[in-house]
Amino acid sequence: MDLRQATVLPPPTHPAAGPVFLREAVRTFRATGAVAPSSRPLAERLAAPLVRARACRRPVAVLEVGAGTGPVTRVLAGAVGPADRLDVVEINPRFVEILNRALRTDPSMAAAADRIRIIPESITEMRIDHRYDVIVSCLPFSNFEPEEVRAILRRYLSALVPGGHLTFFGYLGTHATRSLVGSRREAARHRAVAGLLDDFTGRHACRESVVWRNLPPARVWHLRAPKE
Repeated sequence: MDLRQATVLPPPTHPAAGPVFLREAVRTFRATGAVAPSSRPLAERLAAPLVRARACRRPVAVLEVGAGTGPVTRVLAGAVGPADRLDVVEINPRFVEILNRALRTDPSMAAAADRIRIIPESITEMRIDHRYDVIVSCLPFSNFEPEEVRAILRRYLSALVPGGHLTFFGYLGTHATRSLVGSRREAARHRAVAGLLDDFTGRHACRESVVWRNLPPARVWHLRAPKE
Protein backbone atom coordinates (compact mmCIF):
# COMPACT_ATOMS: atom_id res chain seq x y z
CA MET A 1 0.00 0.00 0.00
CA ASP A 2 1.37 3.43 -0.94
CA LEU A 3 1.19 5.55 2.23
CA ARG A 4 1.02 8.70 0.13
CA GLN A 5 -2.24 7.56 -1.45
CA ALA A 6 -4.07 6.48 1.71
CA THR A 7 -7.37 8.32 2.15
CA VAL A 8 -8.83 9.28 5.50
CA LEU A 9 -11.52 11.72 6.56
CA PRO A 10 -10.60 15.42 6.20
CA PRO A 11 -10.17 17.46 9.39
CA PRO A 12 -12.79 20.17 9.81
CA THR A 13 -11.55 23.54 10.98
CA HIS A 14 -12.28 24.42 14.58
CA PRO A 15 -13.38 28.08 14.75
CA ALA A 16 -11.13 28.92 17.71
CA ALA A 17 -8.05 27.05 16.56
CA GLY A 18 -6.49 29.55 14.15
CA PRO A 19 -6.24 32.65 16.39
CA VAL A 20 -5.18 30.63 19.45
CA PHE A 21 -2.55 28.74 17.47
CA LEU A 22 -1.06 31.97 16.14
CA ARG A 23 -0.93 33.53 19.62
CA GLU A 24 0.74 30.45 21.07
CA ALA A 25 3.15 30.24 18.15
CA VAL A 26 4.32 33.77 18.92
CA ARG A 27 4.40 33.19 22.68
CA THR A 28 6.00 29.72 22.72
CA PHE A 29 7.58 29.30 19.28
CA ARG A 30 10.23 26.84 20.51
CA ALA A 31 7.57 24.35 21.59
CA THR A 32 5.01 25.13 18.89
CA GLY A 33 7.43 25.33 15.97
CA ALA A 34 5.05 26.74 13.33
CA VAL A 35 2.94 29.78 12.51
CA ALA A 36 -0.03 27.79 11.22
CA PRO A 37 -1.63 24.42 12.07
CA SER A 38 -0.81 21.44 9.87
CA SER A 39 -2.72 21.44 6.59
CA ARG A 40 -5.20 18.73 5.60
CA PRO A 41 -2.71 17.09 3.15
CA LEU A 42 0.00 16.97 5.82
CA ALA A 43 -2.42 15.61 8.42
CA GLU A 44 -3.54 12.87 6.03
CA ARG A 45 0.04 11.91 5.19
CA LEU A 46 0.97 11.66 8.87
CA ALA A 47 -2.12 9.58 9.68
CA ALA A 48 -1.74 7.18 6.74
CA PRO A 49 -0.07 4.34 8.74
CA LEU A 50 -3.23 4.04 10.85
CA VAL A 51 -5.14 3.01 7.73
CA ARG A 52 -2.52 0.37 7.00
CA ALA A 53 -2.48 -0.91 10.60
CA ARG A 54 -6.27 -1.26 10.64
CA ALA A 55 -6.05 -3.64 7.68
CA CYS A 56 -4.77 -6.26 10.17
CA ARG A 57 -8.35 -6.50 11.53
CA ARG A 58 -7.43 -6.21 15.21
CA PRO A 59 -7.70 -3.34 17.71
CA VAL A 60 -5.09 -0.65 17.06
CA ALA A 61 -3.50 1.60 19.70
CA VAL A 62 -2.44 5.04 18.41
CA LEU A 63 -0.39 7.76 20.09
CA GLU A 64 -0.24 11.33 18.80
CA VAL A 65 2.39 13.62 20.33
CA GLY A 66 2.30 17.41 20.06
CA ALA A 67 -1.30 17.68 18.87
CA GLY A 68 -1.55 21.47 19.00
CA THR A 69 -5.10 22.54 18.13
CA GLY A 70 -5.86 19.12 16.66
CA PRO A 71 -5.69 19.13 12.82
CA VAL A 72 -4.00 15.71 12.81
CA THR A 73 -6.10 14.54 15.77
CA ARG A 74 -9.26 15.09 13.74
CA VAL A 75 -7.97 12.92 10.90
CA LEU A 76 -6.92 10.19 13.33
CA ALA A 77 -10.29 10.40 15.10
CA GLY A 78 -12.06 9.88 11.78
CA ALA A 79 -9.94 6.81 11.04
CA VAL A 80 -9.99 4.92 14.36
CA GLY A 81 -12.28 1.91 14.50
CA PRO A 82 -14.78 1.00 17.24
CA ALA A 83 -12.20 -1.09 19.15
CA ASP A 84 -9.21 1.22 18.61
CA ARG A 85 -7.68 3.66 21.10
CA LEU A 86 -6.19 7.11 20.46
CA ASP A 87 -4.03 8.77 23.11
CA VAL A 88 -3.27 12.43 22.41
CA VAL A 89 -0.34 14.11 24.18
CA GLU A 90 -0.21 17.92 24.36
CA ILE A 91 1.61 19.94 27.00
CA ASN A 92 0.30 23.44 26.14
CA PRO A 93 -2.73 24.09 28.42
CA ARG A 94 -4.44 26.37 25.90
CA PHE A 95 -4.25 23.70 23.22
CA VAL A 96 -5.45 21.09 25.74
CA GLU A 97 -8.51 23.23 26.40
CA ILE A 98 -9.29 23.37 22.66
CA LEU A 99 -8.83 19.60 22.30
CA ASN A 100 -11.12 18.82 25.24
CA ARG A 101 -13.76 21.20 23.89
CA ALA A 102 -13.49 19.57 20.47
CA LEU A 103 -14.29 16.19 22.02
CA ARG A 104 -17.71 17.62 22.83
CA THR A 105 -18.37 20.00 19.93
CA ASP A 106 -16.39 18.90 16.86
CA PRO A 107 -18.31 16.22 14.91
CA SER A 108 -15.22 14.30 13.79
CA MET A 109 -13.85 14.06 17.33
CA ALA A 110 -17.12 13.76 19.24
CA ALA A 111 -18.02 10.67 17.22
CA ALA A 112 -14.90 8.94 18.58
CA ALA A 113 -14.73 10.63 22.00
CA ASP A 114 -15.12 7.35 23.87
CA ARG A 115 -11.89 6.12 22.22
CA ILE A 116 -9.81 9.28 22.69
CA ARG A 117 -7.80 10.26 25.75
CA ILE A 118 -6.19 13.73 26.02
CA ILE A 119 -2.97 13.59 28.06
CA PRO A 120 -1.72 17.03 29.22
CA GLU A 121 1.89 15.99 29.79
CA SER A 122 5.31 15.79 28.17
CA ILE A 123 6.03 12.62 26.20
CA THR A 124 9.27 12.21 28.16
CA GLU A 125 7.44 12.29 31.50
CA MET A 126 4.10 10.58 30.85
CA ARG A 127 3.55 7.07 32.12
CA ILE A 128 3.24 4.60 29.25
CA ASP A 129 1.30 1.56 30.45
CA HIS A 130 0.93 -0.18 27.09
CA ARG A 131 2.62 -0.18 23.68
CA TYR A 132 1.33 1.42 20.50
CA ASP A 133 0.88 0.18 16.94
CA VAL A 134 1.18 3.70 15.50
CA ILE A 135 2.87 6.83 16.82
CA VAL A 136 2.34 10.15 15.04
CA SER A 137 4.76 12.86 16.15
CA CYS A 138 4.01 16.52 15.43
CA LEU A 139 6.84 17.87 17.60
CA PRO A 140 9.15 20.54 16.10
CA PHE A 141 12.40 18.60 16.43
CA SER A 142 14.38 21.35 14.69
CA ASN A 143 13.64 23.64 17.67
CA PHE A 144 14.92 21.20 20.31
CA GLU A 145 18.35 20.43 21.69
CA PRO A 146 19.95 17.24 20.29
CA GLU A 147 19.77 15.42 23.64
CA GLU A 148 16.03 16.20 23.85
CA VAL A 149 15.44 14.78 20.37
CA ARG A 150 17.47 11.68 21.19
CA ALA A 151 15.46 11.08 24.38
CA ILE A 152 12.13 11.50 22.57
CA LEU A 153 13.09 9.11 19.76
CA ARG A 154 14.20 6.49 22.28
CA ARG A 155 10.88 6.95 24.06
CA TYR A 156 9.01 6.41 20.81
CA LEU A 157 10.86 3.20 20.01
CA SER A 158 10.29 1.81 23.50
CA ALA A 159 6.58 2.65 23.25
CA LEU A 160 6.01 0.94 19.87
CA VAL A 161 5.04 -2.69 19.41
CA PRO A 162 7.61 -4.68 17.37
CA GLY A 163 7.20 -3.60 13.77
CA GLY A 164 5.03 -0.63 14.78
CA HIS A 165 4.82 2.56 12.70
CA LEU A 166 6.29 5.96 13.54
CA THR A 167 5.66 9.07 11.46
CA PHE A 168 7.06 12.55 11.97
CA PHE A 169 7.79 15.60 9.82
CA GLY A 170 10.08 18.58 9.43
CA TYR A 171 9.70 21.80 7.47
CA LEU A 172 11.74 22.34 4.34
CA GLY A 173 14.34 25.11 4.30
CA THR A 174 14.82 25.45 8.05
CA HIS A 175 18.57 24.81 7.93
CA ALA A 176 19.20 27.49 5.31
CA THR A 177 17.01 29.97 7.19
CA ARG A 178 18.74 29.39 10.52
CA SER A 179 22.16 29.59 8.87
CA LEU A 180 21.27 33.01 7.46
CA VAL A 181 19.47 34.63 10.39
CA GLY A 182 20.51 32.59 13.45
CA SER A 183 23.61 32.64 15.61
CA ARG A 184 26.55 30.34 15.03
CA ARG A 185 25.47 28.27 18.01
CA GLU A 186 21.93 28.02 16.65
CA ALA A 187 23.19 26.83 13.27
CA ALA A 188 25.42 24.22 14.97
CA ARG A 189 22.50 23.01 17.11
CA HIS A 190 20.32 22.66 14.05
CA ARG A 191 23.03 20.70 12.18
CA ALA A 192 23.40 18.36 15.15
CA VAL A 193 19.65 17.68 15.24
CA ALA A 194 19.56 17.12 11.47
CA GLY A 195 22.47 14.67 11.73
CA LEU A 196 20.78 12.82 14.57
CA LEU A 197 17.56 12.47 12.58
CA ASP A 198 19.49 11.32 9.49
CA ASP A 199 21.16 8.61 11.58
CA PHE A 200 17.85 7.57 13.14
CA THR A 201 15.99 7.29 9.84
CA GLY A 202 18.96 5.50 8.28
CA ARG A 203 18.87 2.79 10.96
CA HIS A 204 15.17 1.99 10.53
CA ALA A 205 13.08 1.02 7.55
CA CYS A 206 12.01 4.40 6.24
CA ARG A 207 10.19 6.03 3.37
CA GLU A 208 9.81 9.76 2.98
CA SER A 209 7.82 12.20 0.91
CA VAL A 210 7.20 15.94 0.67
CA VAL A 211 3.86 17.63 1.29
CA TRP A 212 3.95 20.84 -0.72
CA ARG A 213 0.44 21.92 0.24
CA ASN A 214 1.44 23.08 3.71
CA LEU A 215 2.78 26.32 5.20
CA PRO A 216 5.70 25.84 4.97
CA PRO A 217 6.09 22.65 2.86
CA ALA A 218 7.02 19.63 4.97
CA ARG A 219 8.96 16.39 4.59
CA VAL A 220 7.29 13.36 6.19
CA TRP A 221 9.14 10.24 7.37
CA HIS A 222 7.47 6.84 7.84
CA LEU A 223 9.51 4.39 9.94
CA ARG A 224 9.08 0.91 11.39
CA ALA A 225 10.24 -0.21 14.84
CA PRO A 226 12.51 -3.28 14.95
CA LYS A 227 10.55 -6.55 14.92
CA GLU A 228 12.83 -8.00 17.61
